[in-house]
Amino acid sequence: MSERRRPNEPLTDTPVDVAIVGGGPAGLCLAKALADSGLALMVLEQNPSSALANPQPDGKEIALTHASRALLETLGVWSGLPSEAISCLKDAAVFDGESDQPMRITHADGGRDCLGWLVSNQFIKQSAYEAVADQPNLRIVNEVSVDRTSLTDRGRRVHLADGRHVDARLVVAADSRFSNLRRVTGIGARMRDFGQSMLLCRVHLEKDHEHVAWEWFGYDRTLALLPLNDRMASVVITLPHEHIERLAGLDQAAFNKEVSGLYRHRLGKMTAVGERHLYPLVGVWPDRLVDERLAVLGDAAVGMHPVTAHGFNLGLKGVELLSKQLIGAPPEQLAHPKRLAAYQRQLRLASLPLYLATQTVVGLYSQNQWPVRILRRTMLRLAGRMTPFRRAVARQLTG
Repeated sequence: MSERRRPNEPLTDTPVDVAIVGGGPAGLCLAKALADSGLALMVLEQNPSSALANPQPDGKEIALTHASRALLETLGVWSGLPSEAISCLKDAAVFDGESDQPMRITHADGGRDCLGWLVSNQFIKQSAYEAVADQPNLRIVNEVSVDRTSLTDRGRRVHLADGRHVDARLVVAADSRFSNLRRVTGIGARMRDFGQSMLLCRVHLEKDHEHVAWEWFGYDRTLALLPLNDRMASVVITLPHEHIERLAGLDQAAFNKEVSGLYRHRLGKMTAVGERHLYPLVGVWPDRLVDERLAVLGDAAVGMHPVTAHGFNLGLKGVELLSKQLIGAPPEQLAHPKRLAAYQRQLRLASLPLYLATQTVVGLYSQNQWPVRILRRTMLRLAGRMTPFRRAVARQLTG
């Protein structure tokens, strides 16, 4: 028999200090960052607890910078990752068109053994959940969705679709780049549909990738190759929607043959392993990151094009900045406008240059007129010869 819900029934008799809407990696990492602060926390998640405890593969390999690793170590998330699932990203090569001479950014440019690391998104999700699962001051409520929100005398009330509600001093929207909470709160966002979709698939390589990541800007497609352990890699293929659906629908032999050809057989035969995953490419930039007693976090705060593989790093930067504003604050001052304004200002400063640069790169490399081809090839060659530029890019990753 299903449980009856009384209209507007509270989830808890007393308000919580921070209610986080969204139990993805960013939301859970914020919960962990605040776990020892003495604050009463709640996470509201639409998926069942089994999806958090045992997430399924989604095809996403997350590139983590040195700063992100340091924060995950502090939060106790890094130690929960399977060691065999962590792949060193030594170098990066950027190709243009048919050129065989890429711009190469090396770990030596960054002064470290690795530029960063690649970890499957499912393991980050799982470890983040395990890190918060037994926190005494945190309650995770699963299988709920937000209907609307409203201000009260002492906080913000989150109304759920099942008729219940929760009152909080501060509400955090961490419910994806298509955030429903952000929308119902009245925060607009500029969205750019790139008219393409992304196919993700693990492949086994005939030749060794030497832990070098590839970004290949073709004239009608964008390809990436993310090096994993044991001569495995994740291929990231970006094409118009109809073309990517055709590719995804090929049988195994035809798919292997076509993908190997797309990558010009530079690493020999590619053999697909596991499922193929499709995602539409949409960039999101909200008009603002805060409202009265509300902050926006993770992909809800900035939805990056995956060409830089930097989205989750910005999500962790948001966790760091917001938690610094909240830890040590008196409960009644958690949502003080100055604290939220400082968080917004700092995260905007950290994310806007990368967001704009990414938009520029994507715009430049989505045009195929001859003058644009010549311009971008010239720019890439010049950048490859400029040691200070390469070092600047590398040290952004290595810190």
